[in-house]
Amino acid sequence: MIIESSAPTRVDLAGGTIDIWPLYLFHPGATTVNFALSLLARCRIQTRDDGRIVLESRDRKVAFETSLAAIEDLLLEERLELISKLVHFFKPTTGFHLVAESEAPAGAGLGGSSTLAIACIGALNRLVGNRYDERKFVTIAANIESTVIKVPAGFQDYYPALYGSVSCLHFRSDGIEREALDINTGELERRIAICYTGEPRLSGTNNWEIFKRHIDGDAEIFGLFDGIRDSARRVREELLADDWAKVALSMQQAYPNRKRLAPNITTPQMDQLVEKALANGAEAAKVCGAGGGGCIAFLCAPGKRTDVERALLTEQGVEVLDWKLAREGLVVTESYEK
Repeated sequence: MIIESSAPTRVDLAGGTIDIWPLYLFHPGATTVNFALSLLARCRIQTRDDGRIVLESRDRKVAFETSLAAIEDLLLEERLELISKLVHFFKPTTGFHLVAESEAPAGAGLGGSSTLAIACIGALNRLVGNRYDERKFVTIAANIESTVIKVPAGFQDYYPALYGSVSCLHFRSDGIEREALDINTGELERRIAICYTGEPRLSGTNNWEIFKRHIDGDAEIFGLFDGIRDSARRVREELLADDWAKVALSMQQAYPNRKRLAPNITTPQMDQLVEKALANGAEAAKVCGAGGGGCIAFLCAPGKRTDVERALLTEQGVEVLDWKLAREGLVVTESYEK
């Protein structure tokens, strides 16, 4: 049997960092707005009848082999740690070869590892006979990924991977609710440029420092988080109203406040890229994920996306991403060899 799965990565337009449990509980009305990218994470599982398990990452060019009898050892395996822990969790009873890969650049801040987790969970769950309802996938992914990164995981990355399209996530005491946003997706695709800086992000460092300051009751951090919440709520309303001028204004206002969260949110190179983009037709910038490298999304003035992308490409090491909105989330298929 061959099981194949795919899931889209994401760009967070507003409300990042407030998606980390339990921080959002201290900010009633906490929301995050994001959209799914056509840059996919993929997982392919081919069963085998010899009781062997082969785990392989094409991106990292790492592969190793173990056996069903030694599956407990995967809990402490450091090679391909996320995949190893997911396999340990599901504990399949048949041998298989799992190949994982992602179309997003490494360390891009597009939720790549979380997306890969969803893709692998979808495939492994099918392998063990659909043991879990799809609604459990987010909890499984967040809990296992937290044991890998060793800091609390944010929740926003899993929802675009699972559902695709444009989302507003509402974080409440009784759980997280995803609202599918019916917006002008054509305008979104025409006006958003995304570049990879060539520098991987520092998500664990940045988020953990912010998390500790919040838990310690830092009044400045609490105020900034209230601002993150309010900005995300405004962006949701403005997108639904198809008011892109106000979206740009909200993103402009949010940018300096996010930089105040941690000193490493942007690097000198990122600041230079934002300055160049703004000088060539961008109206606002959003550092993807926790920053410190990775990707930057730019909201461009009408008809200016190409100009912005051309200007960014003049910078050494910068990659402009070719993307579309991914309207579909996790997809799992199975087939049988003849």
